[in-house]
This record gives sequence, C-alpha cells and structure tokens, in this order.
Amino acid sequence: MIVVNFKTYKEATGYKAISLARICRRVSEETKVRIVAVPQVADLRSCVETGAECWVQHVDTAEQGKKTGWITVEDVEEAGARGTLLNHAEHKLTAELVKSIAEQTRGMAFELCLCAADEKEAVELDKLQSNYLAYEPPELIGSRDKSVASEKPEIIEKVVKAVGVSVLIGAGVHSGDDVRVGLKLGAKGVLLATDVVLAENPERELRELAEGFK
Repeated sequence: MIVVNFKTYKEATGYKAISLARICRRVSEETKVRIVAVPQVADLRSCVETGAECWVQHVDTAEQGKKTGWITVEDVEEAGARGTLLNHAEHKLTAELVKSIAEQTRGMAFELCLCAADEKEAVELDKLQSNYLAYEPPELIGSRDKSVASEKPEIIEKVVKAVGVSVLIGAGVHSGDDVRVGLKLGAKGVLLATDVVLAENPERELRELAEGFK
C-alpha cells in the first residue's frame, strides 16, 4: 500500500487536495495498488467524495460533547475517514496519549497507523497492537536524494522482525526502487508526502511508485 500524507502543503489544500485525492483513487483503481490519501481534516469530506480511501493526519481522545477545538474519532469516521496516522515526527505525542487513542479505536472499523522514529520506539508502539507501524527516521523526512530504503535498510529489516504488525517505511521515499527494497526487507508499503505532493506531475510520480509493487 501507498499512504500519501498531504500534510499542510498549499499544493494539497482545498481544491488542490480534491484533485490529488482523485489522482490517488484513479492510480489505485488502475494499478490495483491500495493508495490511501491523508488530507487535512478541513478537506476530508470533499476528498472522501472523490471515491479515494482517506485517513486523517491526527485524532484526539476527546469524547463528543462539551469540548472545543478537538478532533474526535467519531466525527472523522462519520465524515468518511477509514483510519488515521498518529505520532508522526511532526506531531509527536506522549506515550500515554498514544496508548489512550489506541485503546479508544481498538475494535473499531477504523485503522490506526503509529509512526516510529527508530527501532526502540517501534518496539514500544508495537505493544499497542495498531494496524500498521510506520518507520520514519526524522532526519530523512522530506529528503529528495536520500531515503530510508537507501540509508537504513538494516534498520528496516530489524523493525520488521521486531514487531508483530504490518510495517510501512517512510522518509525520503521517492522511487519504485525504494518501494522494492522495502518490500524485499518485509515492509508492506510506504508512507510519503513530499515526493508526490510537491511533484511537478503527482500522477506520474505515484504511478512510478506503484510500479515498485510489480
């Protein structure tokens, strides 16, 4: 699977988010590779209406009711989100908060992907029994010439062997070769943003990544 994190890039905000979600849906349908679009919450419902599979970038543990400014699981699920990223390097959470959200979503038809910066954090997060664990070394996030696949293949292999859930790899992923390396080492897919969102031709870039699954 390919998870495309829209982040808060202007190139993936508002109408541009809708356009990118359509690309995700189209490439997924034509290549038969599962592609998940992860827009900002404000763009979620519009992106869901394109037919793309969508997650959100974060949820809170707040219950519905007398609360202001929080993102509830119930709200985004009702809007069509089928899962969420959590604990991304750009939005780190306390261990207690991650555990609370994991417990809240367990048993729901709502997938949880926890992000880990290294092998140690991956092992700790694995105890929470999420659906996916994304290994992303922070120093490589956004890189255009180095990727987790080229720089840390040995850590990918260690993480895959150390945890019991499906592993995604991220940080600098930018080619079908990166995808192939990850799959060979036991990962189930990739989590990325920059390579697709900021590409001159996002659809062409996404198709190249999908080629890595063949």
